[in-house]
Amino acid sequence: MDQKKTSARTEAMAVKEKEKNFDAIRRTVGLIGGPLLAFLIFMTPISGLSLEAHKLLAIMVFVATWWITEPVPIPVTSLIGPVLAIVTGVATAKAAFAAFASPMIFLFMGGFILAKAMMMHGLDKRFAYWLLSRSWVGSNPKRIFLAVGLAAALCSGWVSNTATAAMMFPICLGLLASIKEMFAANGRELDLYNCKYATGLMLMTAYSCSIGGVLTPIGTPPNLIMLGFLDTMADIHISFFEWMTWGAIAMVAYFIIAYLFLSKMFPSEVERIDGAEEFIRRKKAELGGWTPAQRNTVICFAVAVILWITPGILSIALGSTSPVLKMYNRLFPEAVAAMVAALLLFLIPTNIKDRRATLEWKEAVTGIEWGTLILFGGGLSLGGMMYKTGLSTWVGDMIVGSLGGDVPELVVIAIFAVMALLLSELTSHTAATNMIGPLAITAAISAGVSPIPVSVAIALSSSLGFMLPVSTPPNAIVYASGYIPITKMIRTGVYIDFIGIACVTIPLVAFFVQWVVG
Repeated sequence: MDQKKTSARTEAMAVKEKEKNFDAIRRTVGLIGGPLLAFLIFMTPISGLSLEAHKLLAIMVFVATWWITEPVPIPVTSLIGPVLAIVTGVATAKAAFAAFASPMIFLFMGGFILAKAMMMHGLDKRFAYWLLSRSWVGSNPKRIFLAVGLAAALCSGWVSNTATAAMMFPICLGLLASIKEMFAANGRELDLYNCKYATGLMLMTAYSCSIGGVLTPIGTPPNLIMLGFLDTMADIHISFFEWMTWGAIAMVAYFIIAYLFLSKMFPSEVERIDGAEEFIRRKKAELGGWTPAQRNTVICFAVAVILWITPGILSIALGSTSPVLKMYNRLFPEAVAAMVAALLLFLIPTNIKDRRATLEWKEAVTGIEWGTLILFGGGLSLGGMMYKTGLSTWVGDMIVGSLGGDVPELVVIAIFAVMALLLSELTSHTAATNMIGPLAITAAISAGVSPIPVSVAIALSSSLGFMLPVSTPPNAIVYASGYIPITKMIRTGVYIDFIGIACVTIPLVAFFVQWVVG
């Protein structure tokens, strides 16, 4: 047992060391290669491009290279792009930095603050243990497998997938400990480092955290990034409610694929996990009764959800051209709805005597992912400049021309979905979306097809980083358990990635978007 445990840890350390060496080489190559490529692009004569577009193309190549290779933190690179655009005369400071005050930034910020309150006051754990304690779950390994995945997916639709994985990780460890204790009580020894169910449960947790992110616009950065690009580059606004109709379909389909595949590939060694119900019951009891802070947070969260889905309800009830709907959208756009709910957390007290609010600013600051907001703003800034300088049109025509001119819609969707998937496996899915998004939208417009299906496909595909520990934070968290051999993560990740794209992203997104649009 100790020998196998040591072997698993040695394998994990060896993989981590190889990743460290690869990252060092990658950063060095990018540090030198980024500026060099940008200089070569600028010095190469390109017909059909204005001087500003030519400069921006060089800047985009530089920024994309550094996003992929990460010689400096990705948010820093996201600031370098707009600054270089200003210094080289591509845009004014006012125009380049306007994207950092985009309403989408405040929608994200409001979502981050709400998520921080939910995590800080334990609402995420309360929901997870409530779901796991349902009578239909019991001690059945397959149902526990399903419940763990559901809890992770539904939580990560509203809370950071990293935070959700960190929350679910100890729960899974406790459940596996119950299995080990059950074996010991029967005079048997279970090696969790060579246990199929342990591997499957950890992978299900990680994959579900990524899958759940597609449910809402705030579930994962690629969703909002693509909505922002559609707004700035194609003047198309997608509501929170509309996204959820597509996100729910994709999430359910992805989840079913992952569950069926993982439960078949990593079956449980037992038919019943004695002690699992007691473990969950004990953990749920440790949470105690509902606190004023928890009740207040639920109220604020409910306010946000109601404000977000009301336009969809009004559209169905009164029609999309209703004056009431137009007035509501003007007064309560998604960003304002998020900020209203977030600001209520600072106003509603949990203790009037001590003037203690549900959330203090110093607590909220640690929950706002400032790097993500900067990356998002930088991507929108560069995307907007591509549109204004005509670079996006030139790139779109080049892509469509290389594909033979008259390109079917599903071909455009498939190409960019696979590009987004492969790039998100190797670098930040947020950076990958920033790179692929503007190209895909302009290519779709040049091909004469709606940019909506390809935008949704890119956002959904970027969430399918299942192959490597470095692909997503949830993968890295569960891989640290030592229960997942790297070869098994790669093999299962490849299958689920491409089954997900083939069965969901291409036909379903195209069908439902066309149904909604036309």
